[in-house]
Amino acid sequence: MTKNKVVSTEDILSTLCRSVTEVLSSASGNQIAYSAMVQKITRTCMRPDIGCFVLFDGGFTGLVVTNFTAQAAMEIYQDYMRNMGMPEDEIASSHLSDDVSNVMGELMNQIVGDFTSKVREQLHTSITQNQPKMMAINKQVQISVDTTMDRPQARRVTFTTQNQNIFYLELAMDKTEFIKLHDFDIAESVDPDTIIASQAAKDAKKEDKKAKDNVDDTADDDFMSELGL
Repeated sequence: MTKNKVVSTEDILSTLCRSVTEVLSSASGNQIAYSAMVQKITRTCMRPDIGCFVLFDGGFTGLVVTNFTAQAAMEIYQDYMRNMGMPEDEIASSHLSDDVSNVMGELMNQIVGDFTSKVREQLHTSITQNQPKMMAINKQVQISVDTTMDRPQARRVTFTTQNQNIFYLELAMDKTEFIKLHDFDIAESVDPDTIIASQAAKDAKKEDKKAKDNVDDTADDDFMSELGL
């Protein structure tokens, strides 16, 4: 009898780490890497300078916290904006800018989308999550999960940017194992480039609609002027 394959907390964490590196690297053109060593921690915290948390529910319950130093956040944000063709004078220069929080929050949302897709394909289970919201903080804030977790486990992983700036990901989830009863085909994961391109297309469509609305408004104004109204 062959031994059934078991997927543990560390395997799920590894999947999450791949989503982080793949999405951020594709979005920014910045080579993001994570440490092969994972740290066991007793609690999850949001730490300065800018961070975000996401709650998962469904096939398993968990909490993901990302903590960026100002330098790491700005490097990724600015690389992403340049990668999108944004002029330098329109790129924020401080991690306290709302634009930095909004962009980093959207990147986190893409990471979560990639992760939930991988979980659905690889584990044949589904999870839902809240909308990630990035915020600049200057004090440590402890984040805990609802007590639905019987035996919570917490892990911390260190990530490094191309310029050797550091940020961290913390995962807290119930101690769980997924046991593979029989073989099944795993569908190909969505390419992070596809996610980025899709988002860029949506943004471009919004801009086109806004421009068209402005043209229509101008035409209406000209027509009314001709009528002497």
